[in-house]
Amino acid sequence: MIEFIIAVFFLLITPGPGVLTTAGIGAAFGYRAGFGFVGGLMLGGFINMMLVVSGIAALVLAVPALRSMLFLASVGYLTYLAWRIASTGSKIGFSAAEKPLGFFNGLTLQFINPKAYVVGTALFSGFAFLPEAPFWEVVIKLFFFNIIWLPVHLIWLSAGARLGSLNLNRATQRNINVGMAASLMIVVGVAVVSSL
Repeated sequence: MIEFIIAVFFLLITPGPGVLTTAGIGAAFGYRAGFGFVGGLMLGGFINMMLVVSGIAALVLAVPALRSMLFLASVGYLTYLAWRIASTGSKIGFSAAEKPLGFFNGLTLQFINPKAYVVGTALFSGFAFLPEAPFWEVVIKLFFFNIIWLPVHLIWLSAGARLGSLNLNRATQRNINVGMAASLMIVVGVAVVSSL
């Protein structure tokens, strides 16, 4: 269980599409504006975990054409997201928008987020500690996962809001954007390598 908690923390704290988007919303619109998106991410993440635990994700991904289509959609979307972040110029986060991404955006992001499937598979297929009671093992894992998940995402939202409120020079703001975009491209790279 201790190894599971450590793995959850490190898998969640590392930049992925969900946390980077959350930070971008915080930077562009402030802390409270990101609550809807984080709520959508949380529900989408739960549904994603249930797809992994139940084996439905494995069945869907076992169809080569469907797997390739979902993989290309994920890589394409994440690359586009990285490009938007990197090309925003001196504004931290995303290019100007009238309102922040909301609940539905957070919910749907989790279905094309390759990191969410990797995390779910790693956490629920490994770290067995109740082999005689698999249902309760899943319940306990979900409990601890969410106890860590919510504060981590709120920390990213807060960090984005804090960055957005700073009066940074243009070069520093540009470097932050490029760093966020590079982090997303690392996620894309890991997804591509793991699919080979």
